[in-house]
Amino acid sequence: MSEVPGASTVRPEHSWPVASLERYLATSPALQADFAEVKIISVLQFKGGQSNPTFYLKTSLGQELVLRKKPPGKLLATAHAIEREYVILQALSKTEVPVPLPVVFCEDSSVIGTPFYIMQYIRGRVFRDTHLPDLSQHERKQVYLAMAEVLAKLHSVDHVKVGLQGFGNPDGFFERQISRWTRQYKAAKIEDIEPMERLSVWLPQHIPNSSGSSIVHGDFRIDNLVFHPSEPRVIAVLDWELCTIGHPLADVAYSCLHYNMPTLPPPLSTMSGFGRQGPSELGIPTQLEYVEHYCRCRGIERQTNLSFYTAFGLFRLASILVGVYRRGVEGNASSDNAKRMGSFAELLATKAMRIATDGSTIPLWMSLFPFSAKSKALYAEVSTFMRDHVIPAEQVIHAHDNSELRWTVHPLIEQLKLKAKEAGLWNLFLPSSHGAGLTNLDYAPLCELMGHSLIAPEIFNCNAPDTGNMEVLEKYGTADQKATWLAPLLRGEIRSAFAMTEPGVASSDATNISTSIIKDGDSYIVTGRKWWTTGAGHPNCRLFIVMGKSSSSGPIHRRQSMILVPRDAPGVSVVRPLKTFGYDDAPYGHCEVLFENVRVPATNILLGEGRGFEIAQGRLGPGRIHHCMRLIGLSERSLALMVHRIQSRSTFGKKISEHGKIMKDVALSRTEIDQARLLTLQAAHAMDSVGNQLARDQIAAIKIVAPRVACRVVDRAIQAFGAAGMSEDFFLARAYAGARSLRLADGPDEVHEQTLAKIEYSKHLQSKI
Repeated sequence: MSEVPGASTVRPEHSWPVASLERYLATSPALQADFAEVKIISVLQFKGGQSNPTFYLKTSLGQELVLRKKPPGKLLATAHAIEREYVILQALSKTEVPVPLPVVFCEDSSVIGTPFYIMQYIRGRVFRDTHLPDLSQHERKQVYLAMAEVLAKLHSVDHVKVGLQGFGNPDGFFERQISRWTRQYKAAKIEDIEPMERLSVWLPQHIPNSSGSSIVHGDFRIDNLVFHPSEPRVIAVLDWELCTIGHPLADVAYSCLHYNMPTLPPPLSTMSGFGRQGPSELGIPTQLEYVEHYCRCRGIERQTNLSFYTAFGLFRLASILVGVYRRGVEGNASSDNAKRMGSFAELLATKAMRIATDGSTIPLWMSLFPFSAKSKALYAEVSTFMRDHVIPAEQVIHAHDNSELRWTVHPLIEQLKLKAKEAGLWNLFLPSSHGAGLTNLDYAPLCELMGHSLIAPEIFNCNAPDTGNMEVLEKYGTADQKATWLAPLLRGEIRSAFAMTEPGVASSDATNISTSIIKDGDSYIVTGRKWWTTGAGHPNCRLFIVMGKSSSSGPIHRRQSMILVPRDAPGVSVVRPLKTFGYDDAPYGHCEVLFENVRVPATNILLGEGRGFEIAQGRLGPGRIHHCMRLIGLSERSLALMVHRIQSRSTFGKKISEHGKIMKDVALSRTEIDQARLLTLQAAHAMDSVGNQLARDQIAAIKIVAPRVACRVVDRAIQAFGAAGMSEDFFLARAYAGARSLRLADGPDEVHEQTLAKIEYSKHLQSKI
């Protein structure tokens, strides 16, 4: 007999009469032709089968079979439905979904003690370790993609056409499933498991309003698949006990559970997570890449938020483990590890509750505007990423930014950028195929989240001025300009700067800008001095978009042009980094830059001569939404820091939080933040609905309001912190410097007030009182 992986001697408590099975096979009318004179010469038990004992059989004719039976003893009413396994195997054997060929089902318990069925044994590879340690990186990727492909095939089967119309009710799938596993948990539990109790209440209240039904495997994971002996191809899907008709994303999320797991010891090592070594380092697709491949194979829209489905999968698995533990205590479980299994139920339930609540942190105000499901899903993902990765990194980056190495990029930033890219949280600001495809309104809440940390925007490749520059290149750039500059910016490989403000003129009136852009044959010569050029100090800055005067005649708003100037072009020099309230914002910097007879190809002009104002207006609308929403995020964090501080300290015999003036400051901060947010979201919605030109009054309004609100909120927080609020030890001093600078950046308050006033004049003068 050849070796049978994963099988060993039958455990005494699971033995059954082999001779009785031989008689049954020999006398069954449907089987006599194949088994009349056959003897079973080998019986082994597979290590798995926590639910239903599973055995390898070899006959005297060399036939290799698998027998699955219900376990002995008292069983829960809804568990161990091997008859359903047999039905699904029969139905799918006629489709492209690879399954073992079913042989016979017997419900007569007198044969071997419990009902059973027999199917074909498939020789191949079964991977018990999600890390696939014995494969190359290329093979690992192919195995995971094959797994996604076969799941997509299963979900593409029309269950009615294969005779499974009565196999399950597609309506109310999650309601029934949650009820079933809650009942099973309560019937099996020996004592209450607090997170399981919470999940049994939370899950029914948060079922997604999404349609779609298919055949659902119910336990789809890598160790329930048989792969070809030498090819990365699934040749059999096993263990169909939990199969029904339901929501396909339940299967997708369950197949991804190990992405959300900690590193686990046996017997759960088959679902162990990747720990600190991410999947990409192993050559394994990230969860996002795996799910995207599944969606492509099915031809459906990309799925970005599996939080509910993942929490449900963990809840169900924990419920199963509680049942396994109960059977272990009673002595009739099918695995020696049963008693250990129960100890993991609380671990999984706790993880599920965390994922559930992370995925449901959609704020109330998101119900007031028509945010897409994609925006809400990304909000949950960005929120979790900020909490788990960005905020914890701040201390390390802050120390680096105050060291002699502050004009270099800390390696942790690049590591977090890679993590964000792998998670699909990259270029979220771009509405095109290069980004997440979000509207201004959809992107606004994500931008607010990024505003909670000064290091967050770069990590998501959503940092100014690169966002505006990328939008300019995408909208106005030529194919060559996009290939040279936009592509590496989108990949986060380089950074850029926008050179507009000048020290020699009042640059709030952009018609004053005097930097010259003069045509000279097949080149332009750029000469002038700029300052407050954000990003010019960054070691990866490779490009300046320069606004200057290309003509001294003609319409006043047709005299300015924009041109692309490489950072390393002869004649470009960074004179100095300027400081804002003492901060130089290394490694980005707001620099004074000198352009001395800088010659660049004529093909570097953007859109054409005299189109500078046109480009600027197209650039500034979305950018102002981004600035304002980041300021709201900054205000929210400042308020949160303030509240925590005043609750922890006392003055004059009571907590600081109990003083009336402080309570007023907190209340005013809350109302002002909410007002600013609603005004900004209204502007974003108007831009999406009627365009930037017709929404210019609302854009002007938010640029007036948001920086002032942020300044007031941060100032109150500094006052509550006392002297500590002005120090480098906390977020607030730098936050105030950033908020105050935005009352000047992208145009001073007075310009926006003037714009809004003129629109208001026009509106009222055209109407009668």
